[in-house]
Amino acid sequence: MMIRVNVFGRSMSVRRVGEEWQLFNESQTGMRSRVYDVVIPPELAEDQLLSYLDDIYHEQASAQHPEVRLESK
Repeated sequence: MMIRVNVFGRSMSVRRVGEEWQLFNESQTGMRSRVYDVVIPPELAEDQLLSYLDDIYHEQASAQHPEVRLESK
């Protein structure tokens, strides 16, 4: 299952693989690249992902993009 999120204007996705969460940058051309420098704790529940990404990327918040939003599941 792939969860697409908008992280302060940046399109990203999160995928659960076994016991691991994997984070990806999504391009407008459909290309996906893995983000290795952010580790999502494996015990984090799906409903906690938006809050966690908000905590990690909060410096990127702006008046135009003030929050992390769910795009699709």
